[in-house]
Amino acid sequence: MSTQTANSPLISVEDYLAGEEIAEVKHEYVAGRVFAMTGTSVRHNRICGNLFALWHNAVRGGNWEVFIADIKVHCFLGRNDLFYYPDLMVCCDPSETATHYREHPCLLVEVLSETTRGNDLREKLMAYTRIDSLQAYLVLEQDRPEAILFRRDDQWTAEVFKDLNDRLELPCGDALAVTLQDIYAGFETAVESGTQD
Repeated sequence: MSTQTANSPLISVEDYLAGEEIAEVKHEYVAGRVFAMTGTSVRHNRICGNLFALWHNAVRGGNWEVFIADIKVHCFLGRNDLFYYPDLMVCCDPSETATHYREHPCLLVEVLSETTRGNDLREKLMAYTRIDSLQAYLVLEQDRPEAILFRRDDQWTAEVFKDLNDRLELPCGDALAVTLQDIYAGFETAVESGTQD
C-alpha cells in the first residue's frame, strides 16, 4: 500500500472524489492523505463473491442494498473525513443518493490479508464503530475459515467463529444470517489441491 510522503500537500475531499472517478487504481482517503490499494487474491475474491451472491439474492426487492468492493464508505474520526472501500457493505437508508459512496451502512465486511490486517483491526475498526448506523463489522480470515463479528449492543462486543457449522446472526434482517460453510464455500477445494491463490 503506497502513501503520500510527509511533505505532500493534503488533498481535499472534493479533489479526492474527482480523482477517484478517473483513477486506474483505487485509493482510500484518510484525513487528506491518499493510500493506493493493492489487488486481492482468488481466495479473497471467492469469499466476497459467496457473501455478495447470498445477500444480493436475499435482499432483492426490499429496502436493503448490498455493495461489493467498489463503493466507498464515508466516515469520520474526530473532524477528519475518511473514505474506505470495504469488501462488502449492507445499507438500508433510502435517503442516501451519493453515486460513489454511502455514509449510513448497517453492516461492513473486510477480508483480512497480511498487508491489511493491522489496518482492518485497528484503524478501520476504530473508524467504523463510530458510524451511528453501523450495527456490525464482520472481519474474515482468507487463509482459514474464521470470522470475528464485532456487534453493537449497549457497547461493541466481539465474538469469534471457527466451526464451519457456526451460524452468524447478522443485523439488517434475518435474511443475512450465514454459516462459515456458506462464506467459505469452494474454499476447501483450493486448500486441498494446494492451489496458491
